[in-house]
Amino acid sequence: MAVASVLIVGAGPTGLVLALWLTKQGVAVRIIDKAAEAGTSSRALAVHARTMELYRQLRLDEVVTAKGYTTPGARLWVAGKEKARVPFEEIVSDLTPYGFLHIFPQDEHERLLIDRLEQMGGEVERSMEFLGYSEGDGYVTARLRTADGLESEVQAAFIAGCDGARSAVRHAMGSGYPGGTYPEIFYVADVTGHGPAFNGDLNVELEEADFLAIFPLAHKSRIRLIGAIRPEEQRDIERLTFADISDRATKSLKLEVDQVNWFSTYHVHHRVTDRFRKGRAFLLGDAAHIHTPVGGQGMNTGVGDAINLAWKLKTVLDGTARDSLLDTYEAERRAFALRLVRTTDRAFTVASSDGRLAGIIRTRLLPAVLPRLVKLRTVRNYIFRTVSQITLNYRGKGLDEGRVGSVRGGDRLPWTKLGNDTDNNDTDNYAAFEQIGWQVHVYGEAQPALRSWCDDHQLALKTFRWIEPMRKAGLCENALYLLRPDTYVALAQTDQSVASLDRYFEKIGVQLRF
Repeated sequence: MAVASVLIVGAGPTGLVLALWLTKQGVAVRIIDKAAEAGTSSRALAVHARTMELYRQLRLDEVVTAKGYTTPGARLWVAGKEKARVPFEEIVSDLTPYGFLHIFPQDEHERLLIDRLEQMGGEVERSMEFLGYSEGDGYVTARLRTADGLESEVQAAFIAGCDGARSAVRHAMGSGYPGGTYPEIFYVADVTGHGPAFNGDLNVELEEADFLAIFPLAHKSRIRLIGAIRPEEQRDIERLTFADISDRATKSLKLEVDQVNWFSTYHVHHRVTDRFRKGRAFLLGDAAHIHTPVGGQGMNTGVGDAINLAWKLKTVLDGTARDSLLDTYEAERRAFALRLVRTTDRAFTVASSDGRLAGIIRTRLLPAVLPRLVKLRTVRNYIFRTVSQITLNYRGKGLDEGRVGSVRGGDRLPWTKLGNDTDNNDTDNYAAFEQIGWQVHVYGEAQPALRSWCDDHQLALKTFRWIEPMRKAGLCENALYLLRPDTYVALAQTDQSVASLDRYFEKIGVQLRF
């Protein structure tokens, strides 16, 4: 019987990121997938700023940026006429080093993650089906089957279901998947060609009874189309081709399609599972939640699940934390999934509804009002913060404590540039996150008692020479910020009391190594 610390079922981006973060921390994993090969097509495109920030821990941000496409702006079209352009380069350059929309198709994304896992000594076991599991005292036993029908058992301390909306792990856990399916049917098409909408921007065409989005890809003559299928076109949906629905895109936006690389239709769902954890089994990504593609949140949310869970599994497996630490995974991530579904539901209703009011909003109100609104800094910041997930916080979920100025325990640490005289040529404070682990940050001078405490507990202490832009970012001089391994603020306090650090770690049941 093969043994692993964590068995990961599903090798999409969520499962691969979980495998990478666990492997980086020295945890033995086994990752399996029923499919014989990695996906060759995908609807997921957007890699948002918060994901890029987290990817910095494994230096994946650099290669994603190099391989993908940075979108400079978005354009609104109505009835074939361009009505407005929103330049991304003018938005939130002071909030994150990734103040843009990055396009990187999921199939290419998966190949990148697989390559990085192989470089770290791991591999995906293909054509391996998960059949079920039983839980023992301190372990789970999972039943697996190869494509040849050979069955085997694998024992692991924990099992992670990253196997999509039809998750076999979720079914074995007995967790429900409440929600529903929208009546609308959408299509996605990957095409090459030319025309006015091959302009490098995200293009959205609005009509009273329709919706069409055009995403640029790294190759200048290649785009991704996502649109609604009209009711009269849905009668023979199984035989539908791009030629059957392409007339509006080609006529309204004057697209000249030279080749259709692939085409697919799909329903849109909105569901969140009853539980993200049951005993030693966990659900992540689409296995735990699924929602509309509005805002490109799906893949990014699964990545967030994986990184949230990875450090907690590592800590418990090390024997330096109580099992109750793992309960905070569900508390933190399910709450976010529920909020996300509510938000994307509202946006999807406006984008896809065929009612007269929705049509007026899409074709008259948005083109007239949105260009004026995005000129306001507060509006630009709100939109970007919401879509990019940098406003996501874990306040009130058990691992947060304290407040310094506008920063509270559970928040994302504000990003700030550094001065020119840093010791190691770091340009910003997020460079400190290229190692995974607990950290203390002080923007100013660290007191001797704090330095000594961090040395005794083998806890990284990062000090940054105070400069005024840090205040603008929301940081306070000489305050103490304790950072979790997933880069969120655990404890924030104005003084540098080491007694508060002792109390915090005792409260959450984590023991630091001496």
